[in-house]
Amino acid sequence: MNSNLPVLYSFRRCPYAIRARMTLFYAGIAVEIREVDLKNKPAHLLEISPKGTVPVLQLANGEVLEESLVIMSWVLNQTDPEHWLSFSNAADDLIKRNDGEFKYYLDRYKYADRYPENTQEYYRQKASEFLFILNERLANSRYLCGQQISIADVAIFPFIRQFASVDMEWWQHSSFKVVNNWLQGFIDSELFIRVMKQQK
Repeated sequence: MNSNLPVLYSFRRCPYAIRARMTLFYAGIAVEIREVDLKNKPAHLLEISPKGTVPVLQLANGEVLEESLVIMSWVLNQTDPEHWLSFSNAADDLIKRNDGEFKYYLDRYKYADRYPENTQEYYRQKASEFLFILNERLANSRYLCGQQISIADVAIFPFIRQFASVDMEWWQHSSFKVVNNWLQGFIDSELFIRVMKQQK
């Protein structure tokens, strides 16, 4: 372990952690990744961030960044070779929708048995309202904010991946073909494959 590197507390499958790791790898910022056992969180993580959620990035100067979007913004303000921040206004609105209403219904769709007040199909339908927005945007451009990748694509993609995995058969036969093509492009990307490698 290199004590001079920033330390990223992460959980491999967490969509918030995935988008933070993707941004760090994209920018070429070296970090020490510490994979967290969510049932046995390290004392140091709880010391620097009592809320105990991931990702958390502790910089070399001791500063602590506790939210994935804060980490992404910090990284991209250090270096942004492909200009992910170029479409910040449109991206901000999409990310807010993703992290707000879509995430709310995604959680209920994934764990419908915990929320018996409505059916899983109801939660899927409500979450799909956001997917129709993405489908429309992607029907006219390669990425969510234009012909080149932006922070919105990387911030949102891990959550769409999670949505698709709840019922893959339904997803493959859904009307979201354009979104699925966009999603598959990220799943197959070298960047995603790198950040999903198991930490030793």
